Amino acid sequence: MASVQAQRKVGNQDDGLHGAEQEAVRATGRGRSKASARKVTYGFHLVEGKMPHGMEDRHVAEFRRLDDGNEVGLFGVFDGHSGADVATYLRNHLFDNILGEPDFWEDTMGAIRRAYHRTDRKVLKKKKVTADGEEIVRPRRGGSTAVTVILLNGETLVVANVGDSRAVVCEGGRARQLSVDHQPLRERDAIESRGGFVTEMHGDVPRVDASLAMSRAFGDRKLKEHISSDPDVAIEHVGDDTEFVVVASDGLWKVMSNQEAVDEVRDTRDARKAAVKLVDSAVDRGSKDDIACVVVRIH
Repeated sequence: MASVQAQRKVGNQDDGLHGAEQEAVRATGRGRSKASARKVTYGFHLVEGKMPHGMEDRHVAEFRRLDDGNEVGLFGVFDGHSGADVATYLRNHLFDNILGEPDFWEDTMGAIRRAYHRTDRKVLKKKKVTADGEEIVRPRRGGSTAVTVILLNGETLVVANVGDSRAVVCEGGRARQLSVDHQPLRERDAIESRGGFVTEMHGDVPRVDASLAMSRAFGDRKLKEHISSDPDVAIEHVGDDTEFVVVASDGLWKVMSNQEAVDEVRDTRDARKAAVKLVDSAVDRGSKDDIACVVVRIH
């Protein structure tokens, strides 16, 4: 069988071309820390799936040197649904909102929760967008998951998420999930306490109000009374056995377990090649969804 990668061509994830107009890869690249005492590199790879819509996944992967001298690695995946409006907004604003919280360094977990909530409130408001060169006012369509990983000075990982995009760390060859999958069945009581319901239909995943396949998300104006944008947040020390972190949308995790993902790329030292390998493996295993994957290797 011909390599899946050999059939693809790299494109810009926002160029507006889909299907036959351009091959499946929307973005790929790599980078590294310039300030951390540890050698930290990252790579990312995004592929459009075979669903009847354009690419809805977005990502962030970068290092920033802040004015106070601290360095932060910012890594995020945002899986949009019913359009890419919300995922695009999160890519452009969520990390800035987090770092803009005045007590980010003193109360990191609280600051992230407040930033997630504040960002969701902004998502739900109308905004000006440009269409065919003209400014119009319309509400953002749909919603999005978010999983954000912030690496503080190469020493501490701060992980937050809503929805089912996931962050997994490899420690001494063993996979450990850092994020929490927000599934309707798991949070049925909370959904029903808000007046919603969870449907379980044969051949389909459980859904909130017969619509959304997750119990927490940004946006989703029509479901907002029944779902939450409250993130799970965890702070993790980067230990001597920490090897790398995989951050990816559920197009990867639907067909691959945490340990399978870790095993697939543990011996791949180049972070971008590792991200490509994971995405290609997911496609070979039958994933038809959009996939955004970021690998952060801590050498």
